[in-house]
Amino acid sequence: MADTDNVKRYLPWLVATALFMEQLDATIVNTAVPSIAASLNVTPLSLKSVVTSYILSLAVGIPVSGWMADRFGTRRVFATAISIFTLASVLCGLSLNAPMMVAARLLQGIGGAMMMPVGRLSIIRTFPKNELLKAMNFVILPALIGPLLGPTVGGLIVHWTSWRVIFFVNVPVGLLALYLVLRHMPDYRGAEPRPLDIIGLILFGSGTAILSWLLEVFGEHTLDGVTMGLMLVLSVSLLAAYGWHATREQFPLLRLTLFKIRTFRISVLGGFITRLGVGGLPFLLPLLYQLGLKLPAWQSGLLMMPTAAAAMGMKLVASKMLARFGYRQILIVNTVCIGITIALFSLVGPSTPWYAIAGIGLLQGFFNSLQFSSMNTLAYADVEQKDSSMASTMASSFQQLSMSFGLAWGSLVTGWFLGRVPQTDQVVVTQALHHAFLALAAVTVVSALMFWRLRPDDGSSISGGSTPKAAAAVAQDPTPLSQA
Repeated sequence: MADTDNVKRYLPWLVATALFMEQLDATIVNTAVPSIAASLNVTPLSLKSVVTSYILSLAVGIPVSGWMADRFGTRRVFATAISIFTLASVLCGLSLNAPMMVAARLLQGIGGAMMMPVGRLSIIRTFPKNELLKAMNFVILPALIGPLLGPTVGGLIVHWTSWRVIFFVNVPVGLLALYLVLRHMPDYRGAEPRPLDIIGLILFGSGTAILSWLLEVFGEHTLDGVTMGLMLVLSVSLLAAYGWHATREQFPLLRLTLFKIRTFRISVLGGFITRLGVGGLPFLLPLLYQLGLKLPAWQSGLLMMPTAAAAMGMKLVASKMLARFGYRQILIVNTVCIGITIALFSLVGPSTPWYAIAGIGLLQGFFNSLQFSSMNTLAYADVEQKDSSMASTMASSFQQLSMSFGLAWGSLVTGWFLGRVPQTDQVVVTQALHHAFLALAAVTVVSALMFWRLRPDDGSSISGGSTPKAAAAVAQDPTPLSQA
């Protein structure tokens, strides 16, 4: 009993520490992109691969993490994940050129892909359902604090020291997390581990990687049309082959038959399109502030704080709003509001008052937080408890892919409008970024059409907590909390 009490006492702190490290790292880099580009003698837009590669490796690695935990045990996998993540952070700080940085970020993403799903799995298996939501509410706080501190801390570090220090910040946090793992991490294994779908992993991973890379090089106009067309056909063919393979495999990497559930399909696919618009903001906003407005990195970080602060505030009222208005009304109206706030960034210029920019950031934070909470919880409204783990894996994978494609799409549009003009031209860069914001806004507004297909009572079992099955599905899968 004492051991169980100790695990319950320290496990949330352990998972929270790892989540804080991952979320801080995911946001702290964005503010430093212009400084890293200058140091490595590349253009800022070309460094989008540093951000995209990390998210892409998360998306490819997440489906494997559950299998690894069942096969090798949660303690070993979690300790390995933290070690890889921390080592990769050091390698990022020591990078001498952009390819080295991308390789290190890919390795870092592999560590992150194993780290958080296994941490959430340990929480689920340790706490009974009546204690699970309280534990996850504690664990999720670092996910909100990380984005709040990331841009500011990154800006201050770049302003006073070197951008390389940004990556070394993870070392003490990683060592602390590793110490807690060895002392307090439970070692859970699957009773009947399923075989790894190697063919599915190869098809799905290579297809998504090629597609993301194709979007990246297309934005830089480095390939001829024929080569790009062939690569696109190859990528689509690999993903289609995985779709065919998944319908015939007993234990597929991602069970696509879950898309037959209407609310799950609308939530995941609608969220995918929405994140294509929202996903480019963390990369493009620092460029607007530092290249367009000529602000130092630390001021750029401060301008991004209102968004994270508003997201934390929205968590206090999101559930009440969903209970009052329902998922359909919230998602349709809120998606349009997100598109409008993205479009407002196209009006930001050197003469725009700082409080106006902060106001747009506040609105963006409110609407984004409500959107992600709504989309992520709706996905489990009609999913049976036995399928909630696979539903979580699929939703998380598609979410990471959409964010990766969103970054590529945002920089692609910016590069398209920028053309061959040097990225040191403040006026032209600002205009290109303004056009990119309008394009992202249009994509976001279009995604509202997906949510139009919802019924007024869809998700009422979760927003109102009226049925045991819905409560069990949410309790079994904490992804809505950890990903919002």
